Amino acid sequence: MPRLALYTFGVLKSPLADPGPLTRELYDTGEAVYRKIGQHPGYLAHAEPADAHRGVLFGADWGAWGEFAVPAWYGKGRTSETTALAATLSLWTDLRPAFDAVYTGLHRAALNRRHDWFERTGHPSHVVWWVSDGVIPTWQDGVSRLEHLHDHGSAPHAFTFHHSFAPEGTPTRLNGIGPTGDRAR
Repeated sequence: MPRLALYTFGVLKSPLADPGPLTRELYDTGEAVYRKIGQHPGYLAHAEPADAHRGVLFGADWGAWGEFAVPAWYGKGRTSETTALAATLSLWTDLRPAFDAVYTGLHRAALNRRHDWFERTGHPSHVVWWVSDGVIPTWQDGVSRLEHLHDHGSAPHAFTFHHSFAPEGTPTRLNGIGPTGDRAR
């Protein structure tokens, strides 16, 4: 049975190492959100470095999730002192549980504050796609699909929750979101 991969990416207004209140607030909020999402029905797993410290993304051991990668448009630092990004990579059982986890509860509250923490880049902030059972998506998969989404729009290869596709590649619609011409799921 196919599973849903979700990659998110955002460019922060200040580096992760910044001791300022907004960065601390982002960390505190992010830790609470991760705990809650990890308990959400339909959640399977997310990429975590084996032994990295807070703010260390590049060069960390991500195991089966592969080497950490970022979209070509990210132009800020890559050291623990200069990295100014937030990225996630996760696996879900289906579209609806992933959508509900992102757009309700603590994560929804964090989304409402995203412009306090993140720059507006003109690029998509998330991409979803289907993977075969047993496949672990890599960071490079997420980057490639996010760039594809930016360049070509939603397609079975890389899509958003609002313009989604079923595992077999046909357009689909979650009840309550997406184009009304698509079939309900």
